[in-house]
Amino acid sequence: MKRFNQRSLPLLSVRLYNSKVFIVIFAVLSICSCRHVEKKSEVKVAPGVAESTIIIDGRSVKGWEITNFGPQGPVYLSGEKIILGCGDGCTGINWKGDFPAMDYEVNLEAMSVDGNDFFCGMTFPVANEPCTLIIGGWGGTTVGLSSINGMDASENETTTLHSFEKNRWYTIRLKVTSLKIEAFIDSLEVVNFSKGNKRLSVRPEVELSRPFGITSWKTTAAIRNIKVNTITK
Repeated sequence: MKRFNQRSLPLLSVRLYNSKVFIVIFAVLSICSCRHVEKKSEVKVAPGVAESTIIIDGRSVKGWEITNFGPQGPVYLSGEKIILGCGDGCTGINWKGDFPAMDYEVNLEAMSVDGNDFFCGMTFPVANEPCTLIIGGWGGTTVGLSSINGMDASENETTTLHSFEKNRWYTIRLKVTSLKIEAFIDSLEVVNFSKGNKRLSVRPEVELSRPFGITSWKTTAAIRNIKVNTITK
């Protein structure tokens, strides 16, 4: 099991191509010490989305950091998953390089290992405003966007309740365009939000995740296969 420095996460390389398509891939192992090969699931690219080129380096993750929340849990690699350990608040990683502000799609896989709160809090930009997609918050069942007109994922129009199993991978897809924010868990659409004149923001707990980051809250989570694609017109 390999641990990382607080400010640097040496794992994979990230490159930006002339086609404006870039991709970030993580691979991390579960907390157990036995190693076994898992068949990676393919993430299908939606119509109008330029297909990603996957680059796995295994030695560095340029542009990524462990987010210095203060009371976070350990963040480490073990095999093909990245583990966000249970802390006294948020634990996460954040992207410090360029990131598209509009017309993009994010795909990743996330798993709740232990704990009863969100195992995937994905903070992302919508033009010049930030927002967070919460998966499994407020006791482990809440899904929605934080925040809309100051109301977080537990109390706005995107709030829905779902049951999540421990130690099961969920495929999460987020699509951001000028018209709307959409989110899917596996094949189920869980967010279909038209912004209009509504104001987006993030809760103070995840402010350090901007512009793009993944967190868990008092929960041990596993993350893998993060892919970011720009959407072609």
